[in-house]
Amino acid sequence: MARALLGLSLLLLVACDPGPQTLEFGGETMGTTYTVIALDSTGELEVETVQAAVEEALARVNAIMSNWDPNSEISQFNSSESTAPVAISAELAEVMDAANTVHDQSLGRFDVTLGPLIELWGFGARTAESPVPADEAIAAALDVVGQRDVLTLTDAPATLEKLHAGTTVYLAAIAKGYGVDVVGATLEEFGVDNYMVEIGGDLLTAGTNPDGAQWRIGIERPDAANRTVEEVVEMSDLGMATSGDYRNYFEEDGVRYSHIIDAETGRPITHTTASVTVLAESAMMADAWATALLALGQERGLPIADQNNLAAFFIVRDPSSGETRFATTASARFEELQARN
Repeated sequence: MARALLGLSLLLLVACDPGPQTLEFGGETMGTTYTVIALDSTGELEVETVQAAVEEALARVNAIMSNWDPNSEISQFNSSESTAPVAISAELAEVMDAANTVHDQSLGRFDVTLGPLIELWGFGARTAESPVPADEAIAAALDVVGQRDVLTLTDAPATLEKLHAGTTVYLAAIAKGYGVDVVGATLEEFGVDNYMVEIGGDLLTAGTNPDGAQWRIGIERPDAANRTVEEVVEMSDLGMATSGDYRNYFEEDGVRYSHIIDAETGRPITHTTASVTVLAESAMMADAWATALLALGQERGLPIADQNNLAAFFIVRDPSSGETRFATTASARFEELQARN
């Protein structure tokens, strides 16, 4: 009888073991949507509990870095006319330090102070009647732009100082990636080692997918009329971001104006590079570098990607094809990573 009871107890224990499970959830954040796929090896996590923690973490990122929330930390800095050093959060200091790194290595093409130019060109709140800005207006905006020239970041304590009252910090090209990394860190606090996090196209992968293989992510062809996959990337323990000129632009008098602003000229880029995808150790760095390399274009960006051992994938349009034909080029690091798979 004792042996029979022991056997029944073991059966009950096995039956009660929930086993591995896949958690999938999403929602809205940062003016876009987010998606999480996480593998819970214990089978004990409640999806509602994990999602609540993720959304709390995202709310914190928004409260610091949102340029659309007038009460956020960065919006308060931007609206202030003071040019004295301002104490900033550790999170904002981390993002600004990363922004400085990419700014320096990208010949200044990644620049978080481009806000006045972004607004001037109408990519902050454009209306259909907004004209192409005059040369004088562009020159005036350039006077308060230039990340290393108009901003000073210090640590211990962390402070941020602007040289001109009109200088602002626009974090759209790096904060989303940072938010992805924060979600990944939140999942790891629950003991999750295998996951994919995506916010508005920026993503971070860790471990393997539910099939036990590397995560497979498609790179979209930069065709505004169709959604087609140009390349499939297999990846793990990497962040990924794509920056393109084919969704956010306007045309006036037959000229196409992209939302990607050249920090040197103060005008939208004019080269034929349509999109750049970057794989990096964090989604934050992938996000920033994708923007920087698109601003540079393939001709100048590819050598910089190789110099900095960046995994970058460039898609260039053929203007003579009516934007229906594209050519692709990859950095040495990108080809190395894909060759391993």
